[in-house]
Amino acid sequence: MTREEILRSVNMFLLDLDGTVYLDGKPIGGMPATLQKLRTGGKRLVFVTNNSSKTEEEYRMRLTRLGLFGRGDLVYTSAMATVSYLKERYPAAKVCLIATEAVRAEFRAAGIALNDDTPDVCVLAYDTELTFAKIKRLDAFLQRGVPFLATHPDDVCPTSYGSMPDVGSFLAMFERSSRRKAIVIGKPYPPMGEYLARLAGVSAGEMCMVGDRMHTDVRFANRCGMRSILVLSGETTRESMKNFTDKPDLVLEDLNDIFGGD
Repeated sequence: MTREEILRSVNMFLLDLDGTVYLDGKPIGGMPATLQKLRTGGKRLVFVTNNSSKTEEEYRMRLTRLGLFGRGDLVYTSAMATVSYLKERYPAAKVCLIATEAVRAEFRAAGIALNDDTPDVCVLAYDTELTFAKIKRLDAFLQRGVPFLATHPDDVCPTSYGSMPDVGSFLAMFERSSRRKAIVIGKPYPPMGEYLARLAGVSAGEMCMVGDRMHTDVRFANRCGMRSILVLSGETTRESMKNFTDKPDLVLEDLNDIFGGD
């Protein structure tokens, strides 16, 4: 598809964060102006991240500081999608949640009953405060057969010095220790897309996922029936994208090119 066709057919842009709208804590190029031009053109913006180590409020504050968050914008994380999944599939369940204290508070505020002693279901988020005691507790519950969810599947999280282990790496550890695999909620899996569509009140065909990863962002769009834009401002290169069967509708050097240099 062309830029013009994307802009004409899409009402809502789902924007990945690191590598897509900012890099190393700084907006990519003239991103604040680009996002404002999309808003002025009647497009709704949702900042969508798999990273479940921070809350919606923390992301909103960061985006605001960077000049990227505007009136009417939304933030949606894999943790928020997992809350929706729990309410739909495990209503009133007691939940053992492995997460940062801020994200645990976000789950509680959303009405999820946290219980680390006798849970009905276990959830693994991106816990940057992880301890061996938490690992041991979760592993024991998994070996007893307690249902197991994970917020997202990313193996690593990018940092200024390279990458560090993310939820996918911990899932591999738990699979080895407990022989259990988790149901994964976040990109590229459909539950996150379904909840986003409900929240926004739009169909998948009206949404476009913009991101720098083929195996999460573009695959997510392909599985959910959305449009997709791959940006080369983060992880993926024109060479590495050939390693995937997933197909973006449009490839841009960065999102600022959406208007063709206007």
